[in-house]
Amino acid sequence: MSLVGFKAQNHRQQVRRRGPNPKVDDRQTSPEVFDPLHERFRFTIDVAALPHNAKLPRFYTPAEDGLKQSWARERVWCNPPYSDIEPWIRKAWAESADCGVIVMLVPANRTEQGWWHRQVEPWRDGDHGLRVEFLPGRLRFIAHDAMEIKPNERPPFGCCLLIWGA
Repeated sequence: MSLVGFKAQNHRQQVRRRGPNPKVDDRQTSPEVFDPLHERFRFTIDVAALPHNAKLPRFYTPAEDGLKQSWARERVWCNPPYSDIEPWIRKAWAESADCGVIVMLVPANRTEQGWWHRQVEPWRDGDHGLRVEFLPGRLRFIAHDAMEIKPNERPPFGCCLLIWGA
């Protein structure tokens, strides 16, 4: 078996012929995951949320477009849409000098993809202000149509945190 010519891509559930699947992108971080992170980092805004899944009182919805808003002087939490992660990482790099901290939850199984090699790998865990923390196990998310975690709500991948400025 050869990987020559292999082209990494998002899972078919994340990007369909007609674009991202909102049901897959709408993954709410569970309180079991978010609460210890909030205690550790003291977030002030959730920059990629919907009213039903926002983790903080202050948040940007898709209509407000967190990519177009200033994150200056904020302590940012971001669980970006997994169908299009790279713009969120570029935004974090652009805003990181003016923020107290930015913490982004991303899939850990995408380290072979271009966005990881362009935006993360050359800079991680060095003197550039980005740290990567791989989380143990597979997180459980709250599905788009639920108020709590249902059985079998684990995605088929682990996750990691991208942390700027902490």
